[in-house]
Amino acid sequence: MITTPWGDLRVSDAHVHFFSHDFFQLLGAQSVPGWEMPAADPSEVAGQWVRELDRQGVERAALIASIPGDETSVAAAVAAHPSRFFGYFMVNPLAPGAPTTVEAALAAGLRGLCFFPAMHRYSMHDERALALLEIAAARGNCIAFVHCGVLSVGVRAKLGLPSQFDMRFSNPLDLHAPALRYSRVPFVLPHFGAGLFREALMLCDLCPNVHLDTSSSNTWMKYQEPGCDLASVFRRALAVAGPGRLLFGTDSSFFPRGWHAAIRDAQLGVLEELAVPLVDQQAICAGNFDRLFPRPTSRP
Repeated sequence: MITTPWGDLRVSDAHVHFFSHDFFQLLGAQSVPGWEMPAADPSEVAGQWVRELDRQGVERAALIASIPGDETSVAAAVAAHPSRFFGYFMVNPLAPGAPTTVEAALAAGLRGLCFFPAMHRYSMHDERALALLEIAAARGNCIAFVHCGVLSVGVRAKLGLPSQFDMRFSNPLDLHAPALRYSRVPFVLPHFGAGLFREALMLCDLCPNVHLDTSSSNTWMKYQEPGCDLASVFRRALAVAGPGRLLFGTDSSFFPRGWHAAIRDAQLGVLEELAVPLVDQQAICAGNFDRLFPRPTSRP
């Protein structure tokens, strides 16, 4: 909990990349300039994040396994600290055995499927993507995270790895039919749609199960009309999606930087500038997180 001019505010982070030792192994990296390499045991990395969140006054976080094949690392982190972490894992619907991978990850205690259509070059209308959403819908209590808009992966750039993404698959409107079809599955679009803000707002307006996360520095604003700033983004998102469908996030990822407190400070400053009521600030910063990612009653 942090103290603001408006009162005490609970904070949880809906967007934290869990860069495990296996994540870097899967990328073929032994080191990254300026970054600490994580411990081999993912529960140790989870403990490092718990201490960092405690230091920053952050209650809980959604951790993302940021490469297919690293589900077990985040599952171990969630199992070690089930009251602090919710687990997302990246899926590639085109990969052989993708449904089996999803079933195994869900059985291990993860409940968030992360789709990166531009990265893996598929449409959300592809039957193989819909098959994974079908599993999530049948399982219940699952979240579908779909990265739309501009996609830039900083760690790949640092390592000089190619990023041959295809933005033809990045339009939030591609989610219209799937979100309607799976109306009981909450969908989360990170970074306010990452440059396709208008389309993300249209999708939110048409589909009440679509949410936006506020994470990162949102540099995509440079693609918008002159004068677009974080305050105008929040103002429009609040007008269309409302405070009940915005999830605070930072896009934190690596140490020694740790949790990205500057993102929190900038976004809370905007909420105060816009005179957003404390009850709505609380929904954005933690309440919506708790609703979508409830604490487990027992270990998986």
